[in-house]
Amino acid sequence: MTLPINAFKRDLREGRQQIGLWNSIPGPVVIEMLAGSGFDFITVDTEHSLTDIPDILGMLQALAPYPVSPVVRPQSQDPALIKRLLDFGAQTLMIPYVQSADEARALVAAMRYAPRGFRGVAGGTRASRFGAVPDYFTRAEEELCLIVQIETHEAVAAIEEIAAVDGVDALFIGPADLAASLGHPGNMAHPDVVAAIEAAIKRIVAAGKPAGILVVDTDFARKCIDWGTSYTAVGVDLWLLAAAARGLAASFRQG
Repeated sequence: MTLPINAFKRDLREGRQQIGLWNSIPGPVVIEMLAGSGFDFITVDTEHSLTDIPDILGMLQALAPYPVSPVVRPQSQDPALIKRLLDFGAQTLMIPYVQSADEARALVAAMRYAPRGFRGVAGGTRASRFGAVPDYFTRAEEELCLIVQIETHEAVAAIEEIAAVDGVDALFIGPADLAASLGHPGNMAHPDVVAAIEAAIKRIVAAGKPAGILVVDTDFARKCIDWGTSYTAVGVDLWLLAAAARGLAASFRQG
């Protein structure tokens, strides 16, 4: 059995625009429904949702038959979390709140086996198809993808240094946290925030790395694509459900 190809990483390298959806509802049922809805990737969020480590394996299995790439966001930079998610078969991780090149280098090391890193070695995991991929330990990093999140003005200032770290595959702008960091919590439409996002995207691209973002305003999402994002999340499952439910209820209470 051969090492599974990471289609998300391949498409990033080839410059193909990828449109995605954020998943914050835990369990395999909703995410399997989303998997067939036509998006290129689905981000499984464990930072701001009830989804936790025990949920991830079943959710990755639910996604597996569909032509959609899973991106998993752990709740922190903890190497133990990274190790477990990789062993479950996650190939693309999005790590929150990366502030410096040193933090990025530590994350790269957590995703690589020795001597290039310190990822713990386990033989019978889903990642290696339960030991059926004979060269997994020497080739695993070829198909692993590390996305680091840029969420503060300090991180924005360090974009070029972070982008230059070997093993960082892409940089993702966290607009809500960036807005708060810039003194405008809850106001991602503030002109200062919009200008910072535009400048950050263009600097990431100029540094030679793919840029990504989550934006639920479709007009602003298209602006971000025009500025250079190559992987763009345009919705959150829980928000879509809430909007549809409220809209349906309102339509029967008019008048």
